Amino acid sequence: MTLFHFGNCFALAYFPYFITYKCSGLSEYNAFWRCVQAGATYLFVQLCKMLFLATFFPTWEGGAGVYDFVGEFMKSTVDLADLLGLHLVMSRNAGKGEYKIMVAAMGWATAELVMSRFLPLWVGARGIEFDWKYIQMSFDSNISLVHYIAMAAVVWMFTRYDLPKSFRLPVTVLLALCVYKAFLIELFVHIFMLGSWTVLLVKAVLTGAISLCSLFLFVTLVHSN
Repeated sequence: MTLFHFGNCFALAYFPYFITYKCSGLSEYNAFWRCVQAGATYLFVQLCKMLFLATFFPTWEGGAGVYDFVGEFMKSTVDLADLLGLHLVMSRNAGKGEYKIMVAAMGWATAELVMSRFLPLWVGARGIEFDWKYIQMSFDSNISLVHYIAMAAVVWMFTRYDLPKSFRLPVTVLLALCVYKAFLIELFVHIFMLGSWTVLLVKAVLTGAISLCSLFLFVTLVHSN
């Protein structure tokens, strides 16, 4: 039963990444090492972020149950480094926009999956007692994949020199939502005391809305050119 539960969680977390890699055409371009390089860039960016946060944003020492609004907002602002990292990865890859976006997003999301969820799933999902949080963690990894694909697409559109002026505002708003999405969700959790499944649903809805808007702008921009 323990092995079966671990297998379910592992398949739910990792197989969507494999399917996306195979079905997006990246395997036909032999883009595996490009994705590995994107993952290495993710590790470097996260290391820089951790050093920056440890230096300039010490641990909150306020009272219990008090939400540090300003501090959490400033910490979320550090996620702007992810945008720079994605832009760096895409600028180093030649090819169509779709190829650049998928290479950057797949490498970035896969590196996050391995670094943040592999050990918890390996240790926790193989435990004696069944726990829904590992199923939730697997669902969350799928949401993260969609999130990074949308974020990479928005970064690619924002950095285009021929981006129409009418696209500037919506693309900038989407960039801000991508950066501060985690902060907004944490704020909702603190205000409305949301449960774990509700938080996952809110995250999925917000990510889906950002992704659909990004897809609409991307398709419109590509077809207009």
